[in-house]
Amino acid sequence: MTPKQKQRAIIVVGLVVITLAAIGLLIYASRSELNYYYSPVEVKEGKAPVDRSIRIGGLVAPGSLVKSDEVIDVAFDIMDGQDRVHVTYDKMLPDLFREGQGVIATGVLDDNHHFTATEILAKHDETYMPPEVKASLEKSGIVIDENSRHPGAPKE
Repeated sequence: MTPKQKQRAIIVVGLVVITLAAIGLLIYASRSELNYYYSPVEVKEGKAPVDRSIRIGGLVAPGSLVKSDEVIDVAFDIMDGQDRVHVTYDKMLPDLFREGQGVIATGVLDDNHHFTATEILAKHDETYMPPEVKASLEKSGIVIDENSRHPGAPKE
């Protein structure tokens, strides 16, 4: 190998090492920005991480919505047919938010399975249900009627 070929090989190897290091640093830095989805059953089973940003999806449990009279704080339960997770939120709710509707909440779970939401996403039309929520509800035995605003009865 001539000195010129050796120099080119060293440059190529150096560029590959630098590129791999940059990719590794990007992946490591983005780990904290990822929000994984969990259903209420997975939260109750302890599969969801504590004190880390996650997403929880399901239906707003009927009768669980409590609004504060003095501030915009709200509390409600997200259910999936088997379990519930208590959620608090201190911002304005989306216009389409209501009991019995599918939602996805982004926030942090504490040691007592209490979820403090930083963002609430409600379904955007009469027939849409987020795929993650629909899959977890169907896994729990709740039939989703595409032509109805509310979920159907449990599967038989």
